[in-house]
Amino acid sequence: MANVELQDRRPLSPHLSVYRLIPTMVASIMHRITGAALYFGTLLFVWWIFSAAVSPQYFEFANSIYGSIPGQIVLFGYTWALMHHLAGGLRHFMWDTGRGFDKHFSTKLAWATWGFSISATILIWIIAYAVR
Repeated sequence: MANVELQDRRPLSPHLSVYRLIPTMVASIMHRITGAALYFGTLLFVWWIFSAAVSPQYFEFANSIYGSIPGQIVLFGYTWALMHHLAGGLRHFMWDTGRGFDKHFSTKLAWATWGFSISATILIWIIAYAVR
């Protein structure tokens, strides 16, 4: 009887409060989020290309938006999302080959995804400003 009462109080499936966030879980979640963000960012990129085809005035308008501080923040975020999604994709590609499933290695790989995406984004923006 005691087991029945105990089972009645437990949730039928694991609840969010049961899980502890680990680096591989966060990297996987961020891979999905950055993939969705890239859809939005690609629309912004297409709009910029389209503005160049419309007229020089419209292209200057688009450049003024992307050159503003909020525009630069969005472009920086897009760059980071692209780099993070690239690194996450390479991580998943490695898993598709059957490698990298060891608990400690996959955790290091998740941290490496973050390290690569942040450092690559900063490097891209340093080079972009140096070329100006």
